[in-house]
Amino acid sequence: MKLFTPPLINSLKIYRCKTLPCLSYLHQRKYSNFLPGKTVRIGCASGFWGDTSVSAPKLIYGGQIDYLVFDYLAEVTMSLLIGARHKNSEMGYAPDFITVAMAPFIKDIKGKGIKVVSNAGGVNPHGCAAALRKVCESAGIPLNIAVITGDDLMPKLKTLQDDGIVDMQSGKLFPKPVVSMNAYIGAGPIARALDLGADVVITGRCVDSAVVLGPLVHSFDWKWTDFNNLAAGSLAGHLVECGAQVTGGIFTDWDKVPDWDNIGFPIVECASDGTFVVTKPAGTGGLVTRGTVSEQLVYEIGDPEHYMLPDVCCDFSQVQLEEVDTSDGAAVYVSGAKGHPPTGEFKVCTIYPDGFRATAVACVGGVNAKAKAEKTAQEILKRCRRIFSQLNVDDFKNVNLEVIGSEHIYGPKSRVPQGVRDALLWLAVHHKDKKALEFFAKEIAPAGTGMAPGLTNIIGGRPRVNPVLKLFSFLYPRNNVQIDIHLNGEHVEQYQFPDIPMAEYMTQNVTPPSKTVEESLPKGEYSFRLEELAYTRSGDKGNSANIGVVARHPDIVPYLRQALTPEAVESYFSHLFENEHLPTHQKVQRYDVPGVWGINFVLQDVLGGGGIASLRSDPQGKAMGQMLLDFEIQNVPNLVEKIEEKYRR
Repeated sequence: MKLFTPPLINSLKIYRCKTLPCLSYLHQRKYSNFLPGKTVRIGCASGFWGDTSVSAPKLIYGGQIDYLVFDYLAEVTMSLLIGARHKNSEMGYAPDFITVAMAPFIKDIKGKGIKVVSNAGGVNPHGCAAALRKVCESAGIPLNIAVITGDDLMPKLKTLQDDGIVDMQSGKLFPKPVVSMNAYIGAGPIARALDLGADVVITGRCVDSAVVLGPLVHSFDWKWTDFNNLAAGSLAGHLVECGAQVTGGIFTDWDKVPDWDNIGFPIVECASDGTFVVTKPAGTGGLVTRGTVSEQLVYEIGDPEHYMLPDVCCDFSQVQLEEVDTSDGAAVYVSGAKGHPPTGEFKVCTIYPDGFRATAVACVGGVNAKAKAEKTAQEILKRCRRIFSQLNVDDFKNVNLEVIGSEHIYGPKSRVPQGVRDALLWLAVHHKDKKALEFFAKEIAPAGTGMAPGLTNIIGGRPRVNPVLKLFSFLYPRNNVQIDIHLNGEHVEQYQFPDIPMAEYMTQNVTPPSKTVEESLPKGEYSFRLEELAYTRSGDKGNSANIGVVARHPDIVPYLRQALTPEAVESYFSHLFENEHLPTHQKVQRYDVPGVWGINFVLQDVLGGGGIASLRSDPQGKAMGQMLLDFEIQNVPNLVEKIEEKYRR
């Protein structure tokens, strides 16, 4: 791989600007009443592979950070990296980490004494480290580069397939064949690599929060039985692991967030007692408030009292948030995380092939665009099926038709009339035979001359046929996983797991679904959209969606609980559930997060397979929280007065 310094990225060294204020003084002044003793500052410059290239220099030159961390890996990302390594055996890692994040700034990272931790290694951490060593050699910068391996369980594939393992959610049998199999390792090996003198730590698959917890364990010499501190460090990692999502990105009140173009990426300043402040570099855009932090806290956590990680079982239900009074109003103090012993098992993410997919996206304009788009799609499918039948080819395994612009994702709750005058046709299909989808791909363009009028553009041209990669997850004893630490290309040691008490693994419904006694609430003549009373944030875990709801005032929470029952949420999203015959408690679990005035919902089997296996336009449920904002809270007092009183104070 050719290594280079992109001219644009190189120009971002303007963040060296000597006119920046003395940040160390500012931080002492801001946080002295909150954080006792020595603190460690960790900045996160990436929430996914493909995040903005302007984040790292802001943190390096304007963040006064001790550690710079990058989180690149999602379940979808692992699938992409596997494909990249199949094409080129030297790849399989996130190349942006080398060319964009490290190469342009390598001298200043070294000069400022900033240590770097990243899971950019993907499915080829040694390849990632080799590429970084070339950068260091070219720049004449000596860095101790550590590599953590052991998450790749493919050498154990045959044994595991013969063990009768089933998926931890669906109960399906172990798939054949398998493309990759990686355990979510924890922060222990990262901390140990830093103990051994690493300047940069590169891992493969690890839990996202581990890139922050590892440096904190190393810096404060936390013991692996200090479960409250481990939970707090994990929470710090959870809040910043998605980058700008905690500094105003995708915030419910998006219109109140300034300067998206210059949004600041997050910094956590942590104390040895586990308390910390979430902030961002001075002079950057974005927002750090109780709202932005609470939204990210409830993001993709499932049961907030039992958030399972390799190093600790976290209880985030009573976490407290307090806005710090600063000149730019961009800091939130976080406390109250609790921890319990972890389980003796790692979650393992297995990727397996399941046929092929193709997605056609086309613009349709003019009168009755929705009806024309639907009719066009149906006729294309009808033509394909007729040819398949003649050739003795099986039917599509799955089809998803959406007319974007007609509020298709809202199902029966769409407010858009049939007569919409421009729309986007989304037609995605799944088939076991690649050639069948190649025929489908050729039959999209002919619709422009032989079917409904107004098909104006096929976005991206003829649909590409891609393999479908699905997720299979299971639990595996951690003591059966050998984790090795390498430093500067040499094996240093095999990581020894700490001898600590272990808990039994718990999957779902650990916390009783409704522990709070429902109050008898006064009624009123007002009705509100949920957006007027709460923030929301949604995401995915495999084929399940998580929707967090956070009240804008604590007195509003009982009314939210009264209205947003599991039954009400199931009904609202009824058109998205794959198995409509299951009872509500198997479809929707509701958990309380009283510390942040929140409620967390987990909706099972609602994403059409999830990730790149899903044929939907929202395969990860990112829009579901936004959809819920239109939910009506009816016959209540004037709850908005509570919010207004809060801000008047």
